[in-house]
Amino acid sequence: MYINITDSETGNNKASSAALVNYLEKENRLPEKEQRPEYWFNGRDNTITPQQVRVTIDNNIAKLGRNDAKFYLINISPSQKEIAWLKQNFGEQGMAEQLKAFALKVMDGYAANFKRPGIEDNNSLLWYGKLEHFRYYGHNDPEVKQGQRQRGERKDGEQMHIQIIVSRKDITNSIKLSPMNNSRGRNAQHSAKLGQFDRRAFKQSGETLFDQMFGFDRLLKDSMNYALTIKNGSVGQKRAIHLLNQLESSLGDTNRQNVLNTARDIYHNNNTELSQLIEGIGNSTVSLFDLLPSSEPLVYENPQDHLSHKINKKKRKKRPPGI
Repeated sequence: MYINITDSETGNNKASSAALVNYLEKENRLPEKEQRPEYWFNGRDNTITPQQVRVTIDNNIAKLGRNDAKFYLINISPSQKEIAWLKQNFGEQGMAEQLKAFALKVMDGYAANFKRPGIEDNNSLLWYGKLEHFRYYGHNDPEVKQGQRQRGERKDGEQMHIQIIVSRKDITNSIKLSPMNNSRGRNAQHSAKLGQFDRRAFKQSGETLFDQMFGFDRLLKDSMNYALTIKNGSVGQKRAIHLLNQLESSLGDTNRQNVLNTARDIYHNNNTELSQLIEGIGNSTVSLFDLLPSSEPLVYENPQDHLSHKINKKKRKKRPPGI
């Protein structure tokens, strides 16, 4: 599950929302589009017009300065596996409605993440969602850079996702909220003005919500913490996550949540010993040494990780006595 918050897909959220609203109407302008348009929705209405979205968002800017952000764009994009799961369980039409219901819960989490009095759930916010069925190649896609695809060409596979415009101000136009404030409560004065917001926790809550709401059995490799560890983790963290991935099939479905929790611990903690992390998986009958003999070498998915680890060991030379 990919959930992201940006200023705007059109590059400007400090003026009118007209350009973004118009951009998100693109599927309604497709030649093959049926007569029935895809309306905007929120927690109160499912047949909202683009004009209503633009006017309401643009008028909800009390006490915002010329250079202040007026709105944000939230992108909710299920993976191919997640879309296939929804389609299998709810059918072609049903999965669209289920994804909209999921978006409402995501916005509940968005509101709660601010930990701000008066901001309780999605109804405390001014927001509008738009379901989209397709994605298109952009100039940054590797396929375009390599000449395999053209910019603007429609991507293959199931691409259903939801784009959400949410106002910087709450539904009462009195409380200023910023998801770009990542203080997580550390700066009390700043949080009192804008509310604290933990973007990483928000994205993680969306993934957990999907699993709970739809009974999705998420594998470690499909988790956000796995992807973040592979991308940003230290050599030690990557070694731990690779080992955890090797152990997953041996642990069975009953320990799946413990595997995901351990992946979270690996990503969030650089100093925890690998053996302690793995020992936390499953019940007392499961241990690292029961599942993988200590003599068995760790298999690296990325040979570069193994090379980096060997180089780092060579650099650790003993200091002469007295220095």
